[in-house]
Amino acid sequence: MTTTTLTTAFQPYQLGRITLANRIVMAPMTRSRAYGPGASPTELMATYYAQRASAGLIVTEGIQPSLVGQGYPDTPGLHSAEQVAGWRVVTDAVHARGGRIFAQLMHVGRLSDPALLPDHLAPVGASAVPAVGQIYTHQGPKPFPVPQELDEDGIRQTIADFVHAAENAIEAGFDGVELHGANGYLIHQFLATNANQRTDQWGGTPENRARFGVEVAKAVAERIGADRVGFRVSPGNPLHDIVEDAIDETYAALLAGLAELGLAYLHIMEATGQRPFTLAARQAWPTTLVLNPDTRPEPTGPAELALIDEGVADLISFGSLFLANPDLPARLAAGGPFNTPDRRLAFGGDHRGYTDYPTLVA
Repeated sequence: MTTTTLTTAFQPYQLGRITLANRIVMAPMTRSRAYGPGASPTELMATYYAQRASAGLIVTEGIQPSLVGQGYPDTPGLHSAEQVAGWRVVTDAVHARGGRIFAQLMHVGRLSDPALLPDHLAPVGASAVPAVGQIYTHQGPKPFPVPQELDEDGIRQTIADFVHAAENAIEAGFDGVELHGANGYLIHQFLATNANQRTDQWGGTPENRARFGVEVAKAVAERIGADRVGFRVSPGNPLHDIVEDAIDETYAALLAGLAELGLAYLHIMEATGQRPFTLAARQAWPTTLVLNPDTRPEPTGPAELALIDEGVADLISFGSLFLANPDLPARLAAGGPFNTPDRRLAFGGDHRGYTDYPTLVA
């Protein structure tokens, strides 16, 4: 790693209305520990995020914007007063340590099960097409059900749910929100040709498949300010039974619509073989580009900071290493060593494998 890379990666960076201490981002990662009342955060979650406040920006785990948006046990929401209060404890803890934090709003769409949803709610999707695979519930794994296709009123209500959750995020003290348009969740389902088989204005053509994501971003930006809104994509990522035909045309339409909004950033989770998309997006995208680069099978590490100097991205996001290294920026600056995450403790549980990883300086 060169001195220039270190200097660039650790320089402050202006992101919208906030200044980041460095260009290192903690990527969103589901941890399933929202044990507070009504799927609200706990003090343990506040400790977890505060430990990682030396990141230039923290993006939280996926947060459901509505009851029907939940797809995993014990994941947090941002649609009730008690959830807002719980997240306020988290944001206060992060800000007390000088950190910045965005809430990732994640509606899972068809990737849910009635057992996870109250009030006789059912999973919804772009079309009544189930995902191939299984979902984990407290009763064990189950096949994904056939979702209810969102009608026009349902689509408008879902957009309103995102807006309400974004408003709640600001009330809870977040510096902004990231809209999850990746990894096979609802916005991504609208982009995918196998999950979206509509023939109305929300499907059938690349422009129509991109419309839902653009409309969500537009509505949220209008309500809380575009410079407080990021958007995550993962083109070519087949996770959760996603098939994307006409991928270049679909994402060209999506990015063109998003670019007009003046969002704070675009966050690319790079799929295998998708570096050409990243480079093209870098040229076309008008504001900050955050990259979670494809480094499989290894985790993103110090070498990827060079992508900033090379002009590939403005900020680099790290997932796996942030699980086990709460002081990751310091370790990146030193070139390591790095703790290895215990994957057996990634989802659910207590403080073990969550807040008990050591730092370089005890």
